[in-house]
Amino acid sequence: MEYIDRDLNKNLLRLLPRVLRARDFRLYLEGGKRLVDLWLQGGRAVLGHKPPMVLRELKNAAERGLYSTLPHPMEGRFLKALEKIFPGKAFRLYLDTGSLGRALAAAGFTGDILLWRPFVDAADALGVTEPLIRPVLPWQLGPEVLVLDKSLEASFPAGDIIPPVLLAPVTRAVHNLVAVMKVPGYDRQCYHKIEKALKNSHWRRSGIYLTLKTNMESAQYKDLFLRFLDGGFLIPPSIMEPVILPASMSDGEESKLAVLFEHSCPA
Repeated sequence: MEYIDRDLNKNLLRLLPRVLRARDFRLYLEGGKRLVDLWLQGGRAVLGHKPPMVLRELKNAAERGLYSTLPHPMEGRFLKALEKIFPGKAFRLYLDTGSLGRALAAAGFTGDILLWRPFVDAADALGVTEPLIRPVLPWQLGPEVLVLDKSLEASFPAGDIIPPVLLAPVTRAVHNLVAVMKVPGYDRQCYHKIEKALKNSHWRRSGIYLTLKTNMESAQYKDLFLRFLDGGFLIPPSIMEPVILPASMSDGEESKLAVLFEHSCPA
């Protein structure tokens, strides 16, 4: 599973002013400043902070009082949505990473799990052959999902019952993702200034994701985090997570970001 430095995550996020509103790929802060979000909640906001119809599904489920961990048809609808991305696979749903970890221990699994992200150079799940996959889905309040070969299904205990108020919006979010994955070129946003800046930089690109080529100590990454923050951009609070290029930026934002990428690391 992907390692996240949670202490660094918490400490760096506390350096931000209070966030009053999030919309699309931007964060609106106390004091009037705006940030372009290049973290996107670790990828859970890859389609933006207010994806179409997702909040409506959340509201409708909440108004029906569907908060309890009781069986509901929404689970089947969610699994059918997942099958559009991972055909022929089995699924387990968990309330959080702790529950997922306990299930892996109960199954006696000690190997690696593929962390799957959409839009990595147009790669989708159709060609993925790893036995266990943990997808990053485009909704911040969704459950943890484990995708597994059907040959392993009997080895894993049943997952958690997820409240429908959490399943309804993530089901819509997965349908949104399926639709967007079919859009040609979405996996490589055409930011020409950024492409030029990346050529001789310390960053490598895979689809919409950028990672550092060089290792950094925590103090160095904190300096980098603050440099981007001063420039109007939020990068991941952990060096273990990728920078994610948003689906839209203004010309001015792209120019500023290109400069930051070009000069963000020592030679």
